[in-house]
Amino acid sequence: MNFNDIFTKTFREGFAGVELGFLEMMLVYALAVCVGGYIFLVYRFVTKQAFYSKHFNISLAVLPVIVAAIILAIQSSIVISLGMVGALSIVRFRTAVKDPIDLTFLFWSISAGILCGAGLGEMAVIVSLIITAMIIALDNVRIAKAPLLLVLNLENPDAEDDLLKIVTEYCKYSKVKSRNLTKEKLHLIIELRTDKGKELVKELSAKEGIFSITLMEHDGEAVC
Repeated sequence: MNFNDIFTKTFREGFAGVELGFLEMMLVYALAVCVGGYIFLVYRFVTKQAFYSKHFNISLAVLPVIVAAIILAIQSSIVISLGMVGALSIVRFRTAVKDPIDLTFLFWSISAGILCGAGLGEMAVIVSLIITAMIIALDNVRIAKAPLLLVLNLENPDAEDDLLKIVTEYCKYSKVKSRNLTKEKLHLIIELRTDKGKELVKELSAKEGIFSITLMEHDGEAVC
């Protein structure tokens, strides 16, 4: 027996098929279904998207079952495992993930399926609980609201100083971020923090020389 024969025998023995009974497979699938349902509920609870994607959430719930089935198929035969690698190599996930938290849930769902299919159900449950605790804890970390943006279009550029005094009275913080002057108008963008936005806009609108006033919020977050 030469080296090639020894290597081939060892390789085949190391990847010998794992025979699983019907009951064992059903237990694996049941655990994958439970973990997938748990991920579905957690994602629905913690998501902060303006447009909740139910189809994406359903995909998260189904993925553990699919991945667990693939892992079981790979364990059953080396021939199937090699064929599975070739088949999955042509799959491309081209859907854009808009929120990084979606990518986290996607990897969580796939990992849970791998653990369930590999017979590590306890680890899948423990990891799921740890991930849930981390997401909830980090999501409740105190954050400050992002500054507001006040956009002013002035017909009289000389009125800028008076208007900035009014802004200072109502705001804890204010800073001119942009100043665009044309022949007829002055366009100002002011970053500010205030809890009296309604009163500020009302007083500014009573002043002469203002063509338009816009007070905007944006989606950014600033850590305290």
